[in-house]
Amino acid sequence: MYDVAPWLPPHVTSTEITRASVGLRSERGPVLLAVMLSIGLVAIDATILATAVPAIVGDLGGFTQFPWLFSAYLLAQAVSVPMYGKVADLIGRKPVMLVGIALFLSGSLMCGLAWSMTSLIVFRVVQGLGAGAVQPMGMTIVGDIYSLAERAKVQGYIASVWAISSVVGPTLGGVFVDYFSWRWIFFVNLPIGALAALVLVRRFHEDVERRSHRIDYLGAGLLATGGTLLLLGLLEGGQRWAWDSGTSVLLFTLGLVSLVLFALVERRAAEPVLPLWVMGNRTLIAANLAALVVGVLTLGLTSYVPVFAQGVLGHGAIVGGLALAAMTIGWPIAASISGRFYLTIGFRLTLLMGGAFAVAGAALLLPVDASSSVWALAGPCFVMGLGFGFVASPAVIAAQSTVSWQHRGVVTGTNMFARSLGSALGVAAFGAIANGVVREQLGHSAAGLEHVASGVLEPALHDVFLASAGLAVSLLLIGALMPNRIVEHDPSA
Repeated sequence: MYDVAPWLPPHVTSTEITRASVGLRSERGPVLLAVMLSIGLVAIDATILATAVPAIVGDLGGFTQFPWLFSAYLLAQAVSVPMYGKVADLIGRKPVMLVGIALFLSGSLMCGLAWSMTSLIVFRVVQGLGAGAVQPMGMTIVGDIYSLAERAKVQGYIASVWAISSVVGPTLGGVFVDYFSWRWIFFVNLPIGALAALVLVRRFHEDVERRSHRIDYLGAGLLATGGTLLLLGLLEGGQRWAWDSGTSVLLFTLGLVSLVLFALVERRAAEPVLPLWVMGNRTLIAANLAALVVGVLTLGLTSYVPVFAQGVLGHGAIVGGLALAAMTIGWPIAASISGRFYLTIGFRLTLLMGGAFAVAGAALLLPVDASSSVWALAGPCFVMGLGFGFVASPAVIAAQSTVSWQHRGVVTGTNMFARSLGSALGVAAFGAIANGVVREQLGHSAAGLEHVASGVLEPALHDVFLASAGLAVSLLLIGALMPNRIVEHDPSA
Protein backbone atom coordinates (compact mmCIF):
# COMPACT_ATOMS: atom_id res chain seq x y z
CA MET A 1 0.00 0.00 0.00
CA TYR A 2 1.24 3.46 -0.89
CA ASP A 3 1.00 6.56 1.23
CA VAL A 4 -1.36 9.25 0.10
CA ALA A 5 0.39 11.60 -2.30
CA PRO A 6 0.78 15.07 -0.76
CA TRP A 7 -1.11 16.75 -3.60
CA LEU A 8 -4.30 14.76 -3.00
CA PRO A 9 -7.15 16.45 -1.12
CA PRO A 10 -6.66 16.16 2.64
CA HIS A 11 -9.92 14.35 3.38
CA VAL A 12 -8.99 11.36 1.18
CA THR A 13 -7.47 8.47 3.10
CA SER A 14 -5.33 5.62 1.85
CA THR A 15 -8.12 3.19 2.68
CA GLU A 16 -10.46 5.00 0.32
CA ILE A 17 -7.83 5.25 -2.40
CA THR A 18 -7.12 1.52 -2.41
CA ARG A 19 -10.74 0.48 -2.11
CA ALA A 20 -10.92 -1.37 -5.45
CA SER A 21 -8.90 -3.69 -7.59
CA VAL A 22 -9.22 -5.48 -10.91
CA GLY A 23 -9.25 -9.21 -10.43
CA LEU A 24 -8.05 -10.09 -13.92
CA ARG A 25 -4.86 -11.57 -15.37
CA SER A 26 -5.42 -14.62 -17.55
CA GLU A 27 -8.34 -13.00 -19.39
CA ARG A 28 -6.60 -9.77 -20.29
CA GLY A 29 -6.26 -10.72 -23.97
CA PRO A 30 -10.01 -11.01 -24.67
CA VAL A 31 -10.68 -7.84 -22.68
CA LEU A 32 -8.05 -5.94 -24.67
CA LEU A 33 -9.64 -7.21 -27.89
CA ALA A 34 -13.06 -5.99 -26.70
CA VAL A 35 -11.57 -2.59 -25.85
CA MET A 36 -9.94 -2.36 -29.28
CA LEU A 37 -13.22 -3.28 -31.00
CA SER A 38 -15.07 -0.64 -28.98
CA ILE A 39 -12.51 2.07 -29.68
CA GLY A 40 -12.46 0.96 -33.31
CA LEU A 41 -16.16 1.80 -33.59
CA VAL A 42 -15.48 5.34 -32.42
CA ALA A 43 -12.38 5.66 -34.59
CA ILE A 44 -14.09 4.51 -37.80
CA ASP A 45 -17.06 6.74 -37.09
CA ALA A 46 -14.70 9.73 -37.17
CA THR A 47 -13.90 9.13 -40.86
CA ILE A 48 -16.58 6.92 -42.40
CA LEU A 49 -19.33 9.55 -42.39
CA ALA A 50 -17.47 12.14 -44.47
CA THR A 51 -17.69 10.05 -47.64
CA ALA A 52 -21.46 9.63 -47.24
CA VAL A 53 -22.44 13.29 -46.79
CA PRO A 54 -23.48 13.82 -50.45
CA ALA A 55 -25.65 10.68 -50.38
CA ILE A 56 -27.20 11.64 -47.04
CA VAL A 57 -28.01 15.16 -48.22
CA GLY A 58 -29.44 13.78 -51.46
CA ASP A 59 -31.74 11.47 -49.50
CA LEU A 60 -32.72 13.60 -46.48
CA GLY A 61 -32.07 17.14 -47.69
CA GLY A 62 -30.86 19.77 -45.22
CA PHE A 63 -27.62 20.75 -46.96
CA THR A 64 -27.13 23.79 -44.71
CA GLN A 65 -27.49 21.61 -41.60
CA PHE A 66 -25.05 18.81 -42.43
CA PRO A 67 -22.00 20.36 -40.62
CA TRP A 68 -23.93 19.72 -37.43
CA LEU A 69 -23.60 15.99 -38.07
CA PHE A 70 -19.99 16.45 -36.97
CA SER A 71 -20.30 19.35 -34.52
CA ALA A 72 -23.16 17.82 -32.52
CA TYR A 73 -21.31 14.51 -32.18
CA LEU A 74 -18.05 16.20 -31.13
CA LEU A 75 -19.80 18.42 -28.58
CA ALA A 76 -21.65 15.51 -26.97
CA GLN A 77 -18.52 13.40 -26.85
CA ALA A 78 -16.23 16.08 -25.46
CA VAL A 79 -18.41 17.46 -22.67
CA SER A 80 -19.46 14.03 -21.39
CA VAL A 81 -15.93 12.61 -21.03
CA PRO A 82 -15.08 14.16 -17.61
CA MET A 83 -18.39 13.02 -16.10
CA TYR A 84 -17.90 9.44 -17.24
CA GLY A 85 -14.40 9.44 -15.79
CA LYS A 86 -15.67 10.47 -12.37
CA VAL A 87 -18.56 7.99 -12.36
CA ALA A 88 -16.17 5.20 -13.33
CA ASP A 89 -14.06 5.99 -10.27
CA LEU A 90 -17.17 5.67 -8.09
CA ILE A 91 -18.88 2.55 -9.45
CA GLY A 92 -16.27 0.90 -11.68
CA ARG A 93 -15.27 0.91 -15.35
CA LYS A 94 -17.38 -2.00 -16.54
CA PRO A 95 -20.88 -0.50 -16.08
CA VAL A 96 -19.79 2.83 -17.57
CA MET A 97 -18.19 1.12 -20.58
CA LEU A 98 -21.31 -0.99 -21.17
CA VAL A 99 -23.56 2.06 -20.92
CA GLY A 100 -21.32 3.84 -23.41
CA ILE A 101 -21.48 0.94 -25.88
CA ALA A 102 -25.27 0.74 -25.43
CA LEU A 103 -25.68 4.47 -26.11
CA PHE A 104 -23.39 4.32 -29.14
CA LEU A 105 -25.24 1.34 -30.62
CA SER A 106 -28.65 2.85 -29.86
CA GLY A 107 -27.57 6.06 -31.55
CA SER A 108 -26.23 4.07 -34.51
CA LEU A 109 -29.52 2.21 -34.93
CA MET A 110 -31.53 5.44 -34.76
CA CYS A 111 -29.15 7.18 -37.19
CA GLY A 112 -29.67 4.34 -39.66
CA LEU A 113 -33.44 4.81 -39.36
CA ALA A 114 -33.37 8.63 -39.49
CA TRP A 115 -36.09 10.26 -41.59
CA SER A 116 -34.73 13.82 -41.78
CA MET A 117 -31.49 15.73 -41.31
CA THR A 118 -32.76 17.10 -37.99
CA SER A 119 -33.51 13.63 -36.62
CA LEU A 120 -30.12 12.40 -37.81
CA ILE A 121 -28.36 15.24 -35.98
CA VAL A 122 -30.28 14.46 -32.78
CA PHE A 123 -29.35 10.78 -33.01
CA ARG A 124 -25.72 11.75 -33.61
CA VAL A 125 -25.82 13.41 -30.20
CA VAL A 126 -26.78 10.03 -28.70
CA GLN A 127 -23.87 8.44 -30.54
CA GLY A 128 -21.54 11.15 -29.22
CA LEU A 129 -22.67 10.55 -25.64
CA GLY A 130 -21.78 6.89 -26.10
CA ALA A 131 -18.40 7.69 -27.64
CA GLY A 132 -17.70 9.98 -24.67
CA ALA A 133 -17.69 6.89 -22.45
CA VAL A 134 -16.10 4.33 -24.77
CA GLN A 135 -12.78 6.03 -25.52
CA PRO A 136 -11.74 7.12 -21.99
CA MET A 137 -13.07 3.93 -20.40
CA GLY A 138 -11.10 1.83 -22.86
CA MET A 139 -7.93 3.71 -21.96
CA THR A 140 -8.72 3.47 -18.25
CA ILE A 141 -9.34 -0.28 -18.39
CA VAL A 142 -5.97 -0.70 -20.08
CA GLY A 143 -4.42 1.32 -17.26
CA ASP A 144 -6.11 -0.96 -14.72
CA ILE A 145 -5.14 -4.36 -16.07
CA TYR A 146 -1.64 -3.68 -17.42
CA SER A 147 1.45 -2.57 -15.56
CA LEU A 148 3.49 0.53 -16.33
CA ALA A 149 6.00 -1.55 -18.29
CA GLU A 150 3.26 -3.24 -20.35
CA ARG A 151 1.09 -0.22 -21.18
CA ALA A 152 3.27 1.25 -23.91
CA LYS A 153 3.00 -1.88 -26.06
CA VAL A 154 -0.75 -2.01 -25.48
CA GLN A 155 -1.03 1.70 -26.30
CA GLY A 156 0.63 0.88 -29.59
CA TYR A 157 -2.13 -1.66 -30.32
CA ILE A 158 -4.77 0.97 -29.59
CA ALA A 159 -2.98 3.57 -31.69
CA SER A 160 -2.91 1.05 -34.54
CA VAL A 161 -6.70 0.85 -34.30
CA TRP A 162 -6.87 4.55 -35.13
CA ALA A 163 -4.35 4.12 -37.94
CA ILE A 164 -6.29 1.26 -39.54
CA SER A 165 -9.57 3.10 -39.07
CA SER A 166 -8.27 6.18 -40.87
CA VAL A 167 -7.80 4.05 -43.99
CA VAL A 168 -10.68 1.60 -43.58
CA GLY A 169 -13.27 4.25 -42.64
CA PRO A 170 -13.39 6.25 -45.89
CA THR A 171 -13.06 3.10 -48.00
CA LEU A 172 -15.84 1.30 -46.18
CA GLY A 173 -18.03 4.39 -46.35
CA GLY A 174 -17.56 4.56 -50.10
CA VAL A 175 -18.42 0.88 -50.53
CA PHE A 176 -21.65 1.23 -48.53
CA VAL A 177 -22.70 4.35 -50.42
CA ASP A 178 -21.92 2.92 -53.86
CA TYR A 179 -23.26 -0.62 -53.43
CA PHE A 180 -25.74 -0.60 -50.54
CA SER A 181 -27.02 2.46 -48.68
CA TRP A 182 -25.51 5.18 -46.51
CA ARG A 183 -27.62 3.77 -43.65
CA TRP A 184 -25.29 0.76 -43.43
CA ILE A 185 -22.57 3.13 -42.24
CA PHE A 186 -24.44 3.09 -38.94
CA PHE A 187 -25.94 -0.43 -39.02
CA VAL A 188 -22.48 -2.02 -39.34
CA ASN A 189 -21.70 -0.86 -35.78
CA LEU A 190 -24.35 -3.10 -34.24
CA PRO A 191 -22.76 -6.60 -34.49
CA ILE A 192 -19.26 -5.31 -33.70
CA GLY A 193 -20.41 -3.39 -30.63
CA ALA A 194 -22.56 -6.29 -29.44
CA LEU A 195 -19.57 -8.65 -29.64
CA ALA A 196 -17.39 -6.23 -27.65
CA ALA A 197 -20.07 -5.85 -24.97
CA LEU A 198 -20.54 -9.62 -24.69
CA VAL A 199 -16.81 -10.20 -24.16
CA LEU A 200 -16.66 -7.49 -21.49
CA VAL A 201 -19.69 -8.92 -19.67
CA ARG A 202 -18.22 -12.42 -19.59
CA ARG A 203 -14.48 -11.77 -19.20
CA PHE A 204 -13.96 -8.43 -17.43
CA HIS A 205 -14.30 -8.64 -13.65
CA GLU A 206 -13.83 -5.83 -11.16
CA ASP A 207 -13.65 -5.98 -7.38
CA VAL A 208 -15.23 -2.69 -6.38
CA GLU A 209 -16.15 -1.77 -2.83
CA ARG A 210 -19.74 -0.55 -2.89
CA ARG A 211 -20.62 2.45 -0.76
CA SER A 212 -22.98 5.39 -0.93
CA HIS A 213 -21.91 8.45 -2.91
CA ARG A 214 -22.90 12.08 -3.11
CA ILE A 215 -23.17 12.79 -6.82
CA ASP A 216 -22.02 16.27 -7.81
CA TYR A 217 -24.97 17.09 -10.08
CA LEU A 218 -24.48 20.87 -9.91
CA GLY A 219 -20.81 20.61 -10.81
CA ALA A 220 -21.55 18.21 -13.65
CA GLY A 221 -24.23 20.52 -15.03
CA LEU A 222 -22.00 23.59 -14.89
CA LEU A 223 -19.09 21.75 -16.52
CA ALA A 224 -21.33 20.41 -19.30
CA THR A 225 -22.86 23.85 -19.86
CA GLY A 226 -19.56 25.71 -19.87
CA GLY A 227 -17.84 23.14 -22.05
CA THR A 228 -20.70 23.03 -24.54
CA LEU A 229 -20.86 26.82 -24.91
CA LEU A 230 -17.11 27.23 -25.34
CA LEU A 231 -16.78 24.34 -27.79
CA LEU A 232 -19.80 25.55 -29.74
CA GLY A 233 -18.26 29.00 -29.99
CA LEU A 234 -14.95 27.55 -31.17
CA LEU A 235 -16.46 25.14 -33.68
CA GLU A 236 -18.93 27.54 -35.28
CA GLY A 237 -17.15 30.88 -34.78
CA GLY A 238 -15.96 32.30 -38.08
CA GLN A 239 -18.24 29.82 -39.88
CA ARG A 240 -21.89 30.40 -38.97
CA TRP A 241 -21.22 33.72 -37.27
CA ALA A 242 -18.34 36.18 -37.06
CA TRP A 243 -15.86 36.02 -34.20
CA ASP A 244 -16.77 39.53 -33.07
CA SER A 245 -20.53 39.00 -33.40
CA GLY A 246 -22.96 39.20 -30.51
CA THR A 247 -23.48 35.44 -30.71
CA SER A 248 -19.77 34.68 -30.23
CA VAL A 249 -19.42 37.16 -27.38
CA LEU A 250 -22.49 35.74 -25.65
CA LEU A 251 -21.37 32.11 -26.02
CA PHE A 252 -17.84 32.73 -24.72
CA THR A 253 -19.04 34.95 -21.88
CA LEU A 254 -21.65 32.50 -20.64
CA GLY A 255 -19.21 29.61 -21.08
CA LEU A 256 -16.50 31.27 -19.01
CA VAL A 257 -18.99 32.30 -16.31
CA SER A 258 -20.25 28.71 -16.10
CA LEU A 259 -16.71 27.38 -15.70
CA VAL A 260 -15.89 29.95 -12.99
CA LEU A 261 -19.02 28.89 -11.11
CA PHE A 262 -18.00 25.26 -11.67
CA ALA A 263 -14.61 25.88 -10.05
CA LEU A 264 -16.31 27.51 -7.03
CA VAL A 265 -18.72 24.60 -6.67
CA GLU A 266 -15.96 21.99 -6.95
CA ARG A 267 -14.08 23.56 -4.02
CA ARG A 268 -16.98 22.68 -1.72
CA ALA A 269 -18.32 19.47 -3.28
CA ALA A 270 -17.93 16.30 -1.21
CA GLU A 271 -17.15 14.22 -4.32
CA PRO A 272 -16.37 16.70 -7.10
CA VAL A 273 -16.86 15.56 -10.68
CA LEU A 274 -13.47 17.04 -11.57
CA PRO A 275 -11.33 17.50 -8.44
CA LEU A 276 -9.33 20.71 -8.59
CA TRP A 277 -6.17 18.93 -7.44
CA VAL A 278 -6.02 17.48 -10.97
CA MET A 279 -5.09 21.00 -12.10
CA GLY A 280 -2.34 21.34 -9.53
CA ASN A 281 -0.18 18.27 -10.09
CA ARG A 282 2.90 18.73 -12.24
CA THR A 283 2.64 15.40 -14.04
CA LEU A 284 -1.04 15.83 -14.83
CA ILE A 285 -0.56 19.41 -16.01
CA ALA A 286 2.18 18.30 -18.41
CA ALA A 287 0.13 15.31 -19.63
CA ASN A 288 -2.98 17.41 -20.26
CA LEU A 289 -1.07 20.21 -21.98
CA ALA A 290 0.59 17.61 -24.22
CA ALA A 291 -2.83 16.16 -25.11
CA LEU A 292 -4.16 19.66 -25.85
CA VAL A 293 -1.31 20.55 -28.22
CA VAL A 294 -1.39 17.15 -29.94
CA GLY A 295 -5.13 17.65 -30.47
CA VAL A 296 -4.52 21.02 -32.14
CA LEU A 297 -1.69 19.75 -34.36
CA THR A 298 -3.52 16.58 -35.36
CA LEU A 299 -6.52 18.63 -36.42
CA GLY A 300 -4.27 20.92 -38.45
CA LEU A 301 -2.79 18.01 -40.40
CA THR A 302 -6.10 16.20 -40.80
CA SER A 303 -7.87 19.29 -42.15
CA TYR A 304 -5.25 20.87 -44.38
CA VAL A 305 -2.80 18.24 -45.67
CA PRO A 306 -5.45 16.64 -47.96
CA VAL A 307 -6.51 20.12 -49.11
CA PHE A 308 -2.88 20.95 -49.97
CA ALA A 309 -2.44 17.68 -51.85
CA GLN A 310 -5.57 18.29 -53.91
CA GLY A 311 -5.74 22.06 -54.25
CA VAL A 312 -2.03 22.88 -54.60
CA LEU A 313 -0.34 19.69 -55.84
CA GLY A 314 -3.27 18.74 -58.05
CA HIS A 315 -3.75 15.15 -56.86
CA GLY A 316 -7.05 13.36 -56.24
CA ALA A 317 -8.77 12.73 -52.94
CA ILE A 318 -7.28 9.25 -52.56
CA VAL A 319 -3.70 10.53 -52.85
CA GLY A 320 -4.52 13.32 -50.41
CA GLY A 321 -5.79 10.76 -47.93
CA LEU A 322 -2.70 8.61 -48.36
CA ALA A 323 -0.45 11.59 -47.64
CA LEU A 324 -2.26 12.07 -44.35
CA ALA A 325 -2.18 8.33 -43.64
CA ALA A 326 1.60 8.64 -43.24
CA MET A 327 0.94 10.35 -39.90
CA THR A 328 -1.31 7.52 -38.74
CA ILE A 329 1.45 5.05 -39.62
CA GLY A 330 4.14 6.88 -37.67
CA TRP A 331 1.98 7.36 -34.57
CA PRO A 332 1.40 3.66 -33.61
CA ILE A 333 5.01 2.78 -34.44
CA ALA A 334 6.27 5.34 -31.94
CA ALA A 335 3.56 4.56 -29.39
CA SER A 336 4.38 0.84 -29.40
CA ILE A 337 8.11 1.34 -28.78
CA SER A 338 7.84 4.35 -26.45
CA GLY A 339 7.84 2.07 -23.42
CA ARG A 340 11.43 1.06 -24.11
CA PHE A 341 12.38 4.72 -23.86
CA TYR A 342 10.42 5.95 -20.84
CA LEU A 343 11.45 2.88 -18.86
CA THR A 344 15.13 3.54 -19.61
CA ILE A 345 15.65 7.26 -20.18
CA GLY A 346 12.51 8.48 -18.39
CA PHE A 347 9.26 10.24 -19.28
CA ARG A 348 10.70 13.74 -19.64
CA LEU A 349 13.35 12.74 -22.15
CA THR A 350 10.84 10.61 -24.07
CA LEU A 351 8.44 13.54 -24.40
CA LEU A 352 11.33 15.82 -25.38
CA MET A 353 12.30 13.34 -28.08
CA GLY A 354 8.71 13.31 -29.30
CA GLY A 355 8.63 17.09 -29.32
CA ALA A 356 11.84 17.14 -31.35
CA PHE A 357 10.29 14.79 -33.95
CA ALA A 358 7.18 17.00 -34.11
CA VAL A 359 9.27 20.13 -34.61
CA ALA A 360 11.39 18.43 -37.27
CA GLY A 361 8.31 17.21 -39.15
CA ALA A 362 6.64 20.62 -38.98
CA ALA A 363 9.85 22.27 -40.22
CA LEU A 364 10.01 19.86 -43.16
CA LEU A 365 6.51 20.99 -44.19
CA LEU A 366 7.56 24.63 -44.56
CA PRO A 367 9.46 24.36 -47.89
CA VAL A 368 6.73 22.24 -49.54
CA ASP A 369 5.18 24.12 -52.48
CA ALA A 370 3.31 23.56 -55.73
CA SER A 371 6.38 22.00 -57.36
CA SER A 372 6.87 19.40 -54.60
CA SER A 373 6.00 15.73 -54.88
CA VAL A 374 3.37 14.13 -52.69
CA TRP A 375 6.18 12.31 -50.88
CA ALA A 376 7.54 15.67 -49.75
CA LEU A 377 4.17 16.16 -48.09
CA ALA A 378 3.76 12.64 -46.71
CA GLY A 379 7.29 12.43 -45.24
CA PRO A 380 6.85 15.30 -42.76
CA CYS A 381 3.47 13.86 -41.77
CA PHE A 382 5.15 10.56 -40.94
CA VAL A 383 7.81 12.31 -38.84
CA MET A 384 5.17 14.32 -36.99
CA GLY A 385 3.23 11.10 -36.40
CA LEU A 386 6.32 9.65 -34.74
CA GLY A 387 6.45 12.74 -32.55
CA PHE A 388 2.81 12.42 -31.52
CA GLY A 389 3.33 8.76 -30.65
CA PHE A 390 6.30 9.59 -28.40
CA VAL A 391 4.30 12.36 -26.71
CA ALA A 392 0.65 11.34 -26.43
CA SER A 393 0.97 7.72 -25.28
CA PRO A 394 3.70 8.24 -22.62
CA ALA A 395 1.80 11.32 -21.37
CA VAL A 396 -1.42 9.44 -20.66
CA ILE A 397 0.53 6.52 -19.17
CA ALA A 398 2.37 8.92 -16.86
CA ALA A 399 -0.94 10.46 -15.79
CA GLN A 400 -2.49 7.06 -15.04
CA SER A 401 0.57 5.87 -13.15
CA THR A 402 0.63 8.91 -10.90
CA VAL A 403 -2.69 8.09 -9.23
CA SER A 404 -4.39 5.06 -7.78
CA TRP A 405 -7.43 3.17 -9.08
CA GLN A 406 -9.86 5.54 -7.41
CA HIS A 407 -8.72 8.52 -9.49
CA ARG A 408 -7.54 6.85 -12.70
CA GLY A 409 -10.86 7.42 -14.46
CA VAL A 410 -10.82 11.13 -13.69
CA VAL A 411 -7.28 11.72 -14.91
CA THR A 412 -7.82 9.65 -18.06
CA GLY A 413 -11.07 11.45 -18.82
CA THR A 414 -9.44 14.82 -18.24
CA ASN A 415 -6.65 13.90 -20.67
CA MET A 416 -9.15 12.85 -23.34
CA PHE A 417 -11.13 16.06 -22.79
CA ALA A 418 -7.96 18.11 -23.23
CA ARG A 419 -7.35 16.49 -26.61
CA SER A 420 -10.95 17.13 -27.69
CA LEU A 421 -10.62 20.76 -26.62
CA GLY A 422 -7.39 20.96 -28.61
CA SER A 423 -9.20 19.71 -31.71
CA ALA A 424 -11.84 22.43 -31.32
CA LEU A 425 -9.15 25.05 -30.80
CA GLY A 426 -7.41 23.77 -33.92
CA VAL A 427 -10.59 24.17 -35.97
CA ALA A 428 -10.88 27.77 -34.82
CA ALA A 429 -7.22 28.81 -34.98
CA PHE A 430 -6.15 27.19 -38.24
CA GLY A 431 -9.42 28.09 -39.93
CA ALA A 432 -8.99 31.72 -38.94
CA ILE A 433 -5.39 31.76 -40.24
CA ALA A 434 -6.21 30.19 -43.59
CA ASN A 435 -9.37 32.19 -44.20
CA GLY A 436 -7.62 35.40 -43.16
CA VAL A 437 -4.97 34.93 -45.85
CA VAL A 438 -7.61 34.10 -48.47
CA ARG A 439 -9.62 37.20 -47.60
CA GLU A 440 -6.49 39.33 -47.82
CA GLN A 441 -5.65 37.87 -51.22
CA LEU A 442 -9.14 38.00 -52.70
CA GLY A 443 -10.64 40.89 -50.78
CA HIS A 444 -13.71 38.91 -49.70
CA SER A 445 -14.73 35.89 -47.62
CA ALA A 446 -14.08 32.52 -49.23
CA ALA A 447 -16.88 29.97 -49.26
CA GLY A 448 -14.48 27.05 -48.96
CA LEU A 449 -10.73 26.68 -49.19
CA GLU A 450 -10.93 23.69 -51.49
CA HIS A 451 -12.62 25.86 -54.14
CA VAL A 452 -9.97 28.62 -54.08
CA ALA A 453 -7.35 28.78 -56.84
CA SER A 454 -4.06 27.15 -55.87
CA GLY A 455 -2.17 30.43 -56.25
CA VAL A 456 -4.17 31.82 -53.35
CA LEU A 457 -4.50 28.53 -51.52
CA GLU A 458 -0.75 27.88 -51.28
CA PRO A 459 0.15 30.93 -49.12
CA ALA A 460 -2.91 30.31 -46.92
CA LEU A 461 -1.86 26.74 -46.16
CA HIS A 462 1.78 27.76 -45.80
CA ASP A 463 0.74 30.04 -42.95
CA VAL A 464 -1.13 27.13 -41.37
CA PHE A 465 2.00 24.98 -41.57
CA LEU A 466 4.06 27.85 -40.14
CA ALA A 467 1.68 28.14 -37.18
CA SER A 468 1.91 24.37 -36.70
CA ALA A 469 5.71 24.60 -36.52
CA GLY A 470 5.51 27.32 -33.89
CA LEU A 471 3.03 25.30 -31.85
CA ALA A 472 5.15 22.14 -32.14
CA VAL A 473 7.94 23.97 -30.30
CA SER A 474 5.65 24.19 -27.26
CA LEU A 475 5.84 20.39 -26.98
CA LEU A 476 9.50 20.81 -26.01
CA LEU A 477 8.50 23.14 -23.19
CA ILE A 478 5.78 20.75 -22.06
CA GLY A 479 8.22 17.85 -22.15
CA ALA A 480 10.59 19.79 -19.89
CA LEU A 481 7.72 20.18 -17.38
CA MET A 482 7.13 16.42 -17.14
CA PRO A 483 9.00 14.64 -14.28
CA ASN A 484 11.53 12.16 -15.58
CA ARG A 485 10.72 9.31 -13.21
CA ILE A 486 7.29 8.39 -11.87
CA VAL A 487 6.65 5.98 -9.01
CA GLU A 488 3.70 3.80 -10.01
CA HIS A 489 0.90 3.23 -7.53
CA ASP A 490 0.14 -0.33 -6.57
CA PRO A 491 -1.70 -1.89 -9.55
CA SER A 492 -4.18 -3.43 -7.11
CA ALA A 493 -4.96 -0.01 -5.68
